[in-house]
Amino acid sequence: MTAILLTIISSLLLLTLWLRSIGKRHQQIDWGSPFLNSLDGISRAFCLHYHHLDAHFQLALPEQGPAILVSNHISGLDPILLIAASKRPLRFMIAREQYERFGLRWLFKAVGCIPVDRDRNPGKALQAAMQTLRNGEVIALFPQGGIHLPHYQPRKLKRGVVRLAHDTHCPLLATHISGVTAPGNVVLPVFLRGHVQIESCQPIQSADFNADELLQKIADCIGHQHPHN
Repeated sequence: MTAILLTIISSLLLLTLWLRSIGKRHQQIDWGSPFLNSLDGISRAFCLHYHHLDAHFQLALPEQGPAILVSNHISGLDPILLIAASKRPLRFMIAREQYERFGLRWLFKAVGCIPVDRDRNPGKALQAAMQTLRNGEVIALFPQGGIHLPHYQPRKLKRGVVRLAHDTHCPLLATHISGVTAPGNVVLPVFLRGHVQIESCQPIQSADFNADELLQKIADCIGHQHPHN
């Protein structure tokens, strides 16, 4: 029994050291703590080598200053892919029920996610996001309001992104994610190997468009074919 226990402990220690080495080798941005930095490196390696994310692709975010990142949303893997393609920390706006998921709240809080109470007080999250942008950070969100595939029933894009862009005069980058295995699911796509691809439009200067034009531009870039007005 003692020998088995020692073997398990030794194996766990070796696994920890191996993961730490991977994290250190692939980590590219500073999340403010050694643990989160290692986790960043591990997730990047996971996306590159397991899900075949192009190692040369980088989101065309400004090197500094506020910016907004939007994307289509086809699976629970999407945020991990966007983080792996970014050289800046992304502060995601996520639904309160996702933020409160058992065992994950500490992580969402640590990486600066902003919970959105869609049925009670969504304005509070918008104010928090605006302050984050004023602090010079990058806000990331899925304007489809949840996982949404092209064959799903029509759903309007959330207009909060337009308010954020116009009130803060931030550049906006819209992306389209594809190649995920088992799209439409939250957990399965993380573990099922895919050949993912992220495509970006040219950064959008929100001041050049009114609200409806900006929503249309976003819809075109993320591949959203349904009404958004």
